[in-house]
Amino acid sequence: MRLGLAANRLHHEGDDAALFRWLRTSERGIRELDLGLHAVGRTFDAIERAGLLAGHAGLKRYPYGREGGLMKLVAEVVGMEGGARTLDGAIYLIDPVDPSSIFPEAIALKRQCVIHGKPFLSTVASARDWVELERIHAGLAPDPGADDLHDFEQHTLALIAHDAMKPQMLAFASEHFALLSRFAHRVGTGTTGQRLNELAWSQGWPSDQPWVHRYESGPMGGDAQIADRVLEGRCQRAIFFEDPHVARQHEADIQLLERAVTTVSDLAVCTTAPGVARRWAEAAARRAQVAAR
Repeated sequence: MRLGLAANRLHHEGDDAALFRWLRTSERGIRELDLGLHAVGRTFDAIERAGLLAGHAGLKRYPYGREGGLMKLVAEVVGMEGGARTLDGAIYLIDPVDPSSIFPEAIALKRQCVIHGKPFLSTVASARDWVELERIHAGLAPDPGADDLHDFEQHTLALIAHDAMKPQMLAFASEHFALLSRFAHRVGTGTTGQRLNELAWSQGWPSDQPWVHRYESGPMGGDAQIADRVLEGRCQRAIFFEDPHVARQHEADIQLLERAVTTVSDLAVCTTAPGVARRWAEAAARRAQVAAR
């Protein structure tokens, strides 16, 4: 597998920057998976200076962002030259107050990942979680260092879907109802939350108890309410099925939630595509079964 890799300046400036925290915790898994990391210039240079991933053949250098490095990652997420230059997703550690995080190529990188059903990993927690789930899919034993990401009984999960994606969210929740029910709390916005509650009641969840705590609808501020929970460390994972083809009147609120997630980079995991969410759910269930033996 091959992922694009970029990090805003904040995330590779100091010894304990986010990029290095991720690599130190995930280097073993990266090597076990023989994961290709196609890193934009300054990100590659920072990894090399830190002495991380030394000798890892999968680490490739791309041009600096100003020379089109991030644009090349976007094109390769879409796919180039008959698959020879195709990425399976992207890790982009975002500083939400860095102006480059809203450059067209940065926005396009996420959008094309969502459109093509590929992982877009914008936090340390998301990148750590992805490496662990791919390890599980590869048949490797669970890494105890990732246990904190799978302590679902202590976590809150946000389930959010735009109108066109609501049927997929309901199908996902139905298929993985037992796993999602392990979370201490589930939260959602308006209509999605109501439909998920109706689904849960149909599956035997006590009819006098909501399965999902409902906030306002997205246009009425529900995304902002959930963003506040994320910032306070009271929501550790968001599964957010976005419709990238429709302009939303509450686009600012959607971006606010995304910025909240990237602000608490080590704490929050965000998944934006149904296929990626299903792959996570399958790995999480398998990991729990192995741990219980």
